[in-house]
Amino acid sequence: MSIPPCPKCDSAYVYQDQQNLVCPECGHEWNPKDVADDDILDVKDANGAQLVDGDKVTVIKDLKIKGSSKVIKIGTKAVVRRVLDKKDHELDCKVDGIGEMMVTAKFVKKA
Repeated sequence: MSIPPCPKCDSAYVYQDQQNLVCPECGHEWNPKDVADDDILDVKDANGAQLVDGDKVTVIKDLKIKGSSKVIKIGTKAVVRRVLDKKDHELDCKVDGIGEMMVTAKFVKKA
């Protein structure tokens, strides 16, 4: 039997403890037979629409880029590459004219 990687951190060092699988790196425990909806991230845009990988979004306000003199202007389009479980920058996006960036979901809306 092959043990799947951790659904939270993708660690390959998962081990079995009775019926549950345990990740020693992040401490996540789960039963592989249970299909849980809690692993689906609930990230919403400024209008309350759920965002998923591959969504096209538009920036709703000018955003200063930390450590740079560049600004992401209102109306700039981006493609969500990944939705992450972080507190501040939930979206890994490819922003038009800027490149790869981490963006906070509350500053975008679905296009």
